[in-house]
Amino acid sequence: MQDTLKESRDKMEKAIDALKVALAKLRTGRAHPSLLEQVMVSYYGSDVPLSQAANITVEDARTLSISPWDKTMVAPIEKAIMASNLGLNPSTAGTNIRIPMPPLTEERRRDLSKLVKSEAETIRVSIRNIRRDMISEFKALEKEKLLSEDDLRKAEEKAQDLTNEFVKQVDLLAQEKERDLMEI
Repeated sequence: MQDTLKESRDKMEKAIDALKVALAKLRTGRAHPSLLEQVMVSYYGSDVPLSQAANITVEDARTLSISPWDKTMVAPIEKAIMASNLGLNPSTAGTNIRIPMPPLTEERRRDLSKLVKSEAETIRVSIRNIRRDMISEFKALEKEKLLSEDDLRKAEEKAQDLTNEFVKQVDLLAQEKERDLMEI
């Protein structure tokens, strides 16, 4: 029973981590290097993440600065950012690429807020599915007479408590991201 609870806790923690990654990719009005994590650049014939081809820093609250390791990579990096559909327009000054963050429109903020809710709901469903699997394992143990009825009830309560704990974390992460999005 303890093994099942521990294994389920690990799965739920991974679901929370997946939500954090998904929310980090959503652009708020502020500059953040994680916005460019999914941008892939053609680097000597193979596609690599931008962070492996250049140094990404935050210049100020609304500007990212990219310094390529190799001076010949300026144009491919600029092209990759333009092709990434992030709505960013890089400008080059010598070997440095600057990316000003355009302010979000009210409509775009609402769309992003819906996306946050959708991502959060997807993770809530996966956490509930983990709970369902946990409870079915407990019931199988009870059928094999390895767990008494009282132990089954206690195990189900623990499973529900664990689920509630992680659903609360999902809600907090989603609320925090929505607050960030609505901040002007």
